[in-house]
Amino acid sequence: MADFTEYGRPSAEWIDLEPTLPKLPTDLSAEQLKALLNKGRETSAAQDMINIGAAVQLHDYTITARDGATLEARTYRPAGVPISERLPVYVHLHGGGFLFGTLSSEDAICSRIVTSRVQKGTPVMVLNINYRHTPEYQYPTAWDDVEDAFVWLHENIAEIGGIGEQVVVGGISAGAWLTASLALAQLRGDDKRLAACPKIAGQVLMIPCLVHGDHYAPRLELLKSPDLSSYVQCAEAPVLPVTRMRLFTDLLGISEAKDAAADRRMSPGNATAEEVKDLPPTTFGIAGNDPLRDEGLFYGQHLAENGIPTNVHVFPGVPHGFRRYKQLPDSERWDEVMSDGIAWALTSPLPGPFEIKSK
Repeated sequence: MADFTEYGRPSAEWIDLEPTLPKLPTDLSAEQLKALLNKGRETSAAQDMINIGAAVQLHDYTITARDGATLEARTYRPAGVPISERLPVYVHLHGGGFLFGTLSSEDAICSRIVTSRVQKGTPVMVLNINYRHTPEYQYPTAWDDVEDAFVWLHENIAEIGGIGEQVVVGGISAGAWLTASLALAQLRGDDKRLAACPKIAGQVLMIPCLVHGDHYAPRLELLKSPDLSSYVQCAEAPVLPVTRMRLFTDLLGISEAKDAAADRRMSPGNATAEEVKDLPPTTFGIAGNDPLRDEGLFYGQHLAENGIPTNVHVFPGVPHGFRRYKQLPDSERWDEVMSDGIAWALTSPLPGPFEIKSK
């Protein structure tokens, strides 16, 4: 039986930083919250791109979704590397509770991955997909968009200069949820288009949401006591308290979906041993002071116990989404976990025991 509460106690660095941070207004509508946070994320990304933008070449594409809608996508390649030189591909799915996130808000994240891999001698390109958001689009639109974009990637792999057998998919928070769901969907084979694509080479799950709150009971059974749950310990955590987490899922409208408990798109973290046994190598980046902490750790343990190579990292004492605070020492480590996780998956690592790597 597990107890992960040691990772939830706020770190000294966070305790020093938190009083200096501006408070987010509490009386905003979902639309106002989206506008405010999208603007902030785009501004921050643009500032970071001043220093790294020259090292990366960007190209925009449009993807037609199954319902005829047009999705935005952008590729990032090392400057000077022509499309004729094919590279492994990292598919990036942004976080934001399915409510916020734009194509440009991810420019710095995607560019840092490209420059990091160039510096380490194992270059990759990144495909950034701007799936559709709530409240305008509810479940399963984002899931459909990601599957359609994954198929589009393989249909256009030569045009964008990628290697179809070396595609790693990853995401942050909501994007990690979409990533885990996509990987399971490809194995399940219900969508013949997904099944026909080369198998995903790896997945990177950063601060992942993996189990819908209405179907979380199986996770609690793995703890020494339900009172030790990260839902309890981190209920009032900064950035993503449980109340905001539930706001995000409520906007998706998935609590009323038919057969929700058995829907692996909705709760990939509840997948059975049989369902996960052929998943690709998986990297986890998990914040310690985050309601989502336990489900990430339990999924990592579940994969390791069923023969999947896992690479599990915990950032003790910091909240969900802490990477935006560049003053924190763990922000640099976050970048390394993402970048190195992509390269690690492409080495075809062997399975091993469940191990949590912290400091």
